Amino acid sequence: MKRKFILYVQTSDAPERQYAPLVLAQTAKAMDVDAVVYYLGMGLKVLIPGAAEKLQVGSFPAVIQMITQAQNLGVTFYACEASKQLLGLDKVELIAGVKVVGAGTLNDLALDADATMWF
Repeated sequence: MKRKFILYVQTSDAPERQYAPLVLAQTAKAMDVDAVVYYLGMGLKVLIPGAAEKLQVGSFPAVIQMITQAQNLGVTFYACEASKQLLGLDKVELIAGVKVVGAGTLNDLALDADATMWF
C-alpha cells in the first residue's frame, strides 16, 4: 500500500508566509503522513545561507529552526533549479539538506501527492 504524502509549495520569501507550510509539514509527519516542501520562485531566497536565521515573526522560532526541526522529523526539502537560475543563485549553495531538482520533479510530486498546498 502506497504511503500518503502531502506536497507543500513555498513561493514566497515573506516572513509571515514561511511558517504555515513548515508547521503543516511537521504536523503531517506527526500524523504518520510523509511531507515534502518544494521551494519555487521567490521562496528560494529563504534558503540562502543566513537568510532563514534572520526571519522570525512574533513568538515563533526563527525560520531556520523550523526548517531544521522539520528536516529532523524526516520532511523532504526541494528547491527548483530553474528558479535558482532565474534569481541569479546558480552559484550559491543553499542551506544543508535541500536538494536542487528540475521542474519535472514538481510535476511528478503534484501528480503523486495525496494533497498539494501552495503558499
